[in-house]
Amino acid sequence: MVSRAAARNAALVNQCATPGLGSLMAGRWIAGTGQLLLAVAGVVFVAVWFYDVMIQLYGQIDGDVQPHPVGWIGELGAVLFGAAWFWALVTSISLVARAKSEETAGPQTVPPPRANPPAKPPILPS
Repeated sequence: MVSRAAARNAALVNQCATPGLGSLMAGRWIAGTGQLLLAVAGVVFVAVWFYDVMIQLYGQIDGDVQPHPVGWIGELGAVLFGAAWFWALVTSISLVARAKSEETAGPQTVPPPRANPPAKPPILPS
């Protein structure tokens, strides 16, 4: 059982920091691991694309390297990261909804009514 605060924090980490990390924090091991692996793979592909583009640009300064298209690597990385983020969004919504339903279905914490109400305090003369 995850509290509302823990579910909210896990959702924030999932959406604003690293997809999958919040799911792992909430105990969703399979979903969190998959999300994290997709996100890391996406970032690696984008980094490889960026490195290749920079090599081409610096090579053009010296005239050594001819440009060749490598946009698909960056696009694949963006798609992988987007899929991880969307999967983390679905998991985050599920976490928050489950925490909310478990909290409202929990035990009542209202104390039972008293059998004898307290007596009125005496009125003191002024």
